[in-house]
Amino acid sequence: MTELNENEMVELNENELDSVNGGAASQCADDSRFLNSLAGLTDRYGAFKMMFGTSRIAEIASGWAKVGVIFVGSKVGDNKYYIYGKRVSQEEARQHAMNVTGHHMERKDWDY
Repeated sequence: MTELNENEMVELNENELDSVNGGAASQCADDSRFLNSLAGLTDRYGAFKMMFGTSRIAEIASGWAKVGVIFVGSKVGDNKYYIYGKRVSQEEARQHAMNVTGHHMERKDWDY
């Protein structure tokens, strides 16, 4: 592993970002794009922006709450999703949100 001094910058690709933060930033970025396209419930963020600032995680949690999903976000590790107290996958949370809003989308409709 190469060590960097504080003045050096490195550009990371999406896979490298996932390994740095356990995938949570990438998951949150997906959530922001999904919720934005679904009903304008959040702004759209990329994984890099998700790594900085807890207000973005709170914004995503608020967006999920509006469609009946409790979201527990993290900058490290996997995010957690709950519907009626039961833990569900990110995909199950998306399906629930689409059912609640009546707006059904495929990944290509929101992941751009």
